[in-house]
Amino acid sequence: MMVSGRNEETSERIRLGMVGGGNDAFIGGVHRIAARLDDKFELVAGALSSTPEKSRESGKALGLTRVYDDFKQMAMREARLKSGIEAVSIVTPNHVHYAAAREFLKRGIHVICDKPLTSTLGDAKKLVKAAESSDALFILTHNYTGYPMVRQARDMIADGAIGKIRVVQVEYPQDWLVEHQDFKQAEWRTDPERSGAGGSTGDIGTHAYNIACFVTQLEAESLAADLQAFVPGRKVDDNAHVLLRFKGGARGMLWSSQVAPGNENALRLRVYGEKGGLEWAQEDPNHLWFTPYGEPKRLITRNGSGAGEAANRLSRVPPGHPEGYLEGFANIYGEAAEAIYAHRKGIKPDASVVFPTVQDGLNGVKFVAACVQSSARNSAWVKLE
Repeated sequence: MMVSGRNEETSERIRLGMVGGGNDAFIGGVHRIAARLDDKFELVAGALSSTPEKSRESGKALGLTRVYDDFKQMAMREARLKSGIEAVSIVTPNHVHYAAAREFLKRGIHVICDKPLTSTLGDAKKLVKAAESSDALFILTHNYTGYPMVRQARDMIADGAIGKIRVVQVEYPQDWLVEHQDFKQAEWRTDPERSGAGGSTGDIGTHAYNIACFVTQLEAESLAADLQAFVPGRKVDDNAHVLLRFKGGARGMLWSSQVAPGNENALRLRVYGEKGGLEWAQEDPNHLWFTPYGEPKRLITRNGSGAGEAANRLSRVPPGHPEGYLEGFANIYGEAAEAIYAHRKGIKPDASVVFPTVQDGLNGVKFVAACVQSSARNSAWVKLE
């Protein structure tokens, strides 16, 4: 049930809390920028680190007056306040997501959670049940789904621009783990107790899988994966090659790697159908290439000629001025805000409001689990169920 005493006007800023994201955390800062960009959220409380001392230090640096020792204390106390938080951003390592999200969901506080959903499939399934039994919203920050030209591609495919899909190619290579690294961001991501069984598959493979499914609106039914941990002593994969079979007959290939020198964040999606193809690259996010079969390749630009309403509603500046990672991330927060505003009024948000859900998160964790299982069985085909 919703917490009482929260009958604000729709236009008022949403009171936001944060779990994790302290002084030395990269992704916490990204979430705070994204939440501020459109001025729809106000950060008012946090449990910002795994120790009370670090949490207080981080809270002081952010100018917060309500800083808590842990997320459970925060959820309990904020739920009792008339001016308590309406939503919480969970930006911790993966193994904390389930326990933290559960505490806020059962108190009617909306959850905006970083990906992947959880570190284990068991926790993911329990979190889906917790979200379904709560009146609160659950938003998963697969931020690349917020890029305008990703929305353009999704809309064009839905409208039949490339016909029935035959082939989906998606890749996300990086090079930051080519060698052993022991700084914080690398250390927990390569620890299966905190990251989960997947390394590159969980960290960036889930992004690739999610964007492929989001844009095509296809559902994968099985996969065959070959995972490697090339760096000696590494306990999780740092490279993955995955074959995908989609319901309806389409086929796909996914490559995720964190040991590919020369690649920074080279997420790329290509989709080919009976009538044409689409290509998009995250490092050139304002451009979408469309090739009708037998015709010259066409460039569609963000907010430019040929861009439709699905893309334009998420664009902030005229064409030619770049928008990218932070704006795309902010668009997820913007969609979350619209859904929360509608929730305040007891109605559903406009149909144009789209964001990754807890079910998308479960699908991502199923993907990782299936990859690990398949690779352990000499790349045998495994059903996604």
